[in-house]
Amino acid sequence: MTTFDRYLLREWFQIIAVVTAALLGLLLVQVMYTDLAPLLSAGANLADVVLYLAVAVPSFLALLMPLTLLVSLLYVFGQLHRNHEFTAMRASGVSLARISIPVWYVGLISCGLTLWLNSTIVPWSVEQSRQIRERVEFRHEATSRSADEIGARTSVAFDNRQAGRLWFMNRYSLYTHKAYGISLSFLDAQRHETRRIVASQAWRNASGKGWTFKDGRDYRFDLDSGEIVANSPFKLESFPKISDDPALMLLIDRKPIDLSFWELRRLIGYLRSVNSAKAVPYEVRYFGLLADTLAPLIVIGLSVPFAVSGVRVNPAVGISKSIGLFALYYLLAQLGGTLAAKGVITPEWGAWLPSLGMSGVALWFFARLR
Repeated sequence: MTTFDRYLLREWFQIIAVVTAALLGLLLVQVMYTDLAPLLSAGANLADVVLYLAVAVPSFLALLMPLTLLVSLLYVFGQLHRNHEFTAMRASGVSLARISIPVWYVGLISCGLTLWLNSTIVPWSVEQSRQIRERVEFRHEATSRSADEIGARTSVAFDNRQAGRLWFMNRYSLYTHKAYGISLSFLDAQRHETRRIVASQAWRNASGKGWTFKDGRDYRFDLDSGEIVANSPFKLESFPKISDDPALMLLIDRKPIDLSFWELRRLIGYLRSVNSAKAVPYEVRYFGLLADTLAPLIVIGLSVPFAVSGVRVNPAVGISKSIGLFALYYLLAQLGGTLAAKGVITPEWGAWLPSLGMSGVALWFFARLR
């Protein structure tokens, strides 16, 4: 590492610290603006608000990193260029590629850090902040509703084709972790109903193995005619071999952007098993999080050429060009998702193609530097 490398990194890291602190402050204000009012209206106390903010902010860290790199690089390289330090280095025979080597090393480290954040910290933050919101809402609803109505999700349906089980629940309470007004059909390989359990309540056993049904009837059907051949009531009946998870059942109707990396992977596995077309937007979102790993390198490839584009060029021009290219990246991401949804390209290509395309654009601009 040369003296200039150490100087460049020292100046850059100082700006990164300032920009990160400023952006975190803006994000904190944004989170308070969007989520504070609903929390307070639900009766959240100071401890709830502080805990929620502390848990929710880390979910933005992966999004924050490319923006931090963009702003800090444009500022630092712009300063070095205006002070003619780049001119002196290049006049002494040092190429721009060599000058920017430490920046690329930091970019590679940032790619690994982005992947780690998207696969660990961000999913934890998304799920924990959701649980805090739900806990506050449940506490508020408990003052005016019965336990079975607190945190209720209505009309829950789930088709486990591999096991041959079809579920329908009038409602499922996230507070009591019980289903109400439930119907469970057992299907054979040809999707013919052989048995149906209808009950007023049902819940998954605490061990996670098996379900218990309460106050219901057990129907048996004739495979040829489809008519009921047996009908027996029961007060309490246990099915230890049924392993369906209600948490997975409740993920199906959520928007892809509201799910964590872990939840997306789990839901995609289920939707693929039943050959559902609903899997596409979740796959695009999932692979998009993986594609975000390249974002730091894309930022560097776009920032360096515009930051050192020439003394006669106003720095604002370089900044506006970079912002315009990121707008193009956003449009390509939307286009990729649309094409994947229509089956023109696979979800993997729909998610990765914008990042790969912008990487090519960045390399092209970088190669054109003189």
